[in-house]
Amino acid sequence: MQLDISTESLPVYEALASKVRLSVIHFLSERSMNIKALADAVNLSSAIMTMHIKKLEKANIIRTEMVPGKAGVQKLCILNVEKIEILFPTLLSQKREYHETELSVGHYTDFDVVPTCGLATTETYIGEFDEARFFLDPARVDAKILWFKQGFVEYKTPNFLLSTQLPKELEVSMELSSEAPFTNENWPSDISFILNNISLGKWTSPGDFGDSRGKYTPQWWPKVINQYGLLKVLRITKKGTFIDGTKISNVTIADVSIRDKQWTFRIAVDENAEHVGGVTLFGKGFGNYNQDILFRLFYEKETTNH
Repeated sequence: MQLDISTESLPVYEALASKVRLSVIHFLSERSMNIKALADAVNLSSAIMTMHIKKLEKANIIRTEMVPGKAGVQKLCILNVEKIEILFPTLLSQKREYHETELSVGHYTDFDVVPTCGLATTETYIGEFDEARFFLDPARVDAKILWFKQGFVEYKTPNFLLSTQLPKELEVSMELSSEAPFTNENWPSDISFILNNISLGKWTSPGDFGDSRGKYTPQWWPKVINQYGLLKVLRITKKGTFIDGTKISNVTIADVSIRDKQWTFRIAVDENAEHVGGVTLFGKGFGNYNQDILFRLFYEKETTNH
């Protein structure tokens, strides 16, 4: 979640300004809980806890779902964010400019995948499960979720950088998880990222998540398989390559042919990786983040000296 210093962000700041609500966030970071269990955990009535939950839900910090319980239907509370970033105002002259391109999950230009594998649009499956040949189905351009055990998918994206613009940082964000039979929260997978044939490094996904339905996952999608992933932000800077602020390699923006007219971006699980746990890619209409694969190239304008 990204905030700024404006009134639009006030619901989040207000939701966090409470010891009780901070405790609720800690509890929900460990597991999803119903309102009665949360109320008992902090020694409050269910009515008071409901008020706290409404504030957290309004701020989109948590979400709730009605699920069957021992005594009928109950409201299950689920943590909805991993981190919050606050952007403070900067001088107009220092405001970062960028070119943005969003690629659909199904818009890959090359692939080599090993089952288990599959694709789906927001309305239906594409072909059959565990048949890699359906990754060539013309309908795959409409796919908003795909998964495979080992191999890669590769995307081509245009570069709109002008000759008068100096590239400073490339940011790539996407929602992804491992790929386990059905789901398994303890299913590590080493997922690698390659840009213009340069290995950027890897991220180890902890598992394949199905404890609750993804915020945007369609209702027809079976509850027993992948529901959501984690939003990962990959940044290639002049100091190296980072995922969510953690350095994963020494590859810099100068190393990846950033001025090429188009880039190739590969997401892979290598057969020789320590954890060959597959990958699931979530696009718009699936998971907890309503986006596809988002590229942002930050730049500065060249200054002319007279």
